Amino acid sequence: MAEPKSWIEGYVRAWNSNDPDDIAALFTSDAVYYTEPYSSPWQGREEIVSQWLGRQDKPGEATFEWHPVTMRDEVSVIQGVTTYPDKTYSNLWVIRFVPDGRCREFTEWWMRHDLK
Repeated sequence: MAEPKSWIEGYVRAWNSNDPDDIAALFTSDAVYYTEPYSSPWQGREEIVSQWLGRQDKPGEATFEWHPVTMRDEVSVIQGVTTYPDKTYSNLWVIRFVPDGRCREFTEWWMRHDLK
């Protein structure tokens, strides 16, 4: 069974470094990355890296806390909270792994918390 902890640690490291090699190491060459419901995914490692860098956050700008909802042999569902200085998001991630622990399909759904 793929263990999501090390992959998520790598994701957070890539999130904070914006290093193309850190990002690329997370995904298979033919991976797909769904950034929101009903939109076309980023297809292939090269496009994932390029699109990620086009939307990058500043290093250390956000914190991410998470826990598993379910873990199976090839897929994990993760619930998280991303906190920026001025906004907070709830996250739901579906991560489909290959046996070596890289991701072949990633789906992230996020919702901004209401400001009151």
